[in-house]
Amino acid sequence: MIRKHPRSAARRIGTTAGCIAAAVLILSGCAGAAKPKVYRVGILSGLNFIADIGAIFQAKMTELGYVEGENIAYDVRAMDFDMAAYQAAAQDFLDADVDLILVFPTEASQEVKKATEGTDIPVVFSFAFVEGTGLVDSITAPGGNVTGVRYPGPDLALKRFEVMMEMAPGTQRLWIPYQRGYPIVEPQMEALRPVAEAAGVTLIEFPADDAAELQADLDARAGMEDIGFDAIMFLSEPLAVTPEPFEVMAEFAYARKIPIGGAMMISGGYASLYGIVGDIGSSGTEAALIADKILKGADPGTIPVVSAESYFQISVTAAQALGITVPEGLLAQANEVMR
Repeated sequence: MIRKHPRSAARRIGTTAGCIAAAVLILSGCAGAAKPKVYRVGILSGLNFIADIGAIFQAKMTELGYVEGENIAYDVRAMDFDMAAYQAAAQDFLDADVDLILVFPTEASQEVKKATEGTDIPVVFSFAFVEGTGLVDSITAPGGNVTGVRYPGPDLALKRFEVMMEMAPGTQRLWIPYQRGYPIVEPQMEALRPVAEAAGVTLIEFPADDAAELQADLDARAGMEDIGFDAIMFLSEPLAVTPEPFEVMAEFAYARKIPIGGAMMISGGYASLYGIVGDIGSSGTEAALIADKILKGADPGTIPVVSAESYFQISVTAAQALGITVPEGLLAQANEVMR
């Protein structure tokens, strides 16, 4: 059962009591320095791959003047894509009546939003999709008790497409595998379709549940004179960045010198050509800046959602194995070049 938190009334009572106490101290001549408020912040790290966001958030909060043990206390819960654990952690934060919750990524953020509805506990999400997830009313006016740092999935899908066209300019058919039914896929495809059509590129979507489905499709294509596509591009979703499915696709691509990239993945002796993702450092830092505003009295529902910066990696080793020469302009743009 969700418990409502009459925080505003409590604050008025606390303020009145504080004034009376201060007056007594002054009249008695015993006035001393008031103890600073200790903010209680719950951190729900919902994916091991991006757990550093929590530490980056805390480091930035320290820069902003929040010193652990003096004026802030953290309750950190770390788990790896576990819906039941998300729900349990959210309830613990509710029971503790924390002053703010930082949560990431998308699925954990959705669970915390659901758990805190009807309360005035502010929620700051990070590394989370807002398109098609119901996290916010809009980017500029998120509404309710929630705001945060958006993972710019549709924007990154377009950047991934642009880079693939530069690395493999002859591409006319692009195979796009993704986890079947994954909700954040469609907003990315909606952004991609008109851009690909304008470029004369056919997008071949392949939703799958696991590596076995990918293997079956690629085995069928392997016996064809024309396999039906010129390159493989990954979206922001879990299938392509899971080792077994990635290795199935990479083995097929490497054997045929087919460009494969979008998200940086290294597994089974293979690597993707390039990856463009939301920057973890930006995600943690921006979340702290938002949290600071909220702890100083801002209404989270009125604080616009911000977007994480992107992080661009290129594997020259993979490019060489695939017989691709990476344009110097792309190498100059990359945040990291792997050789």
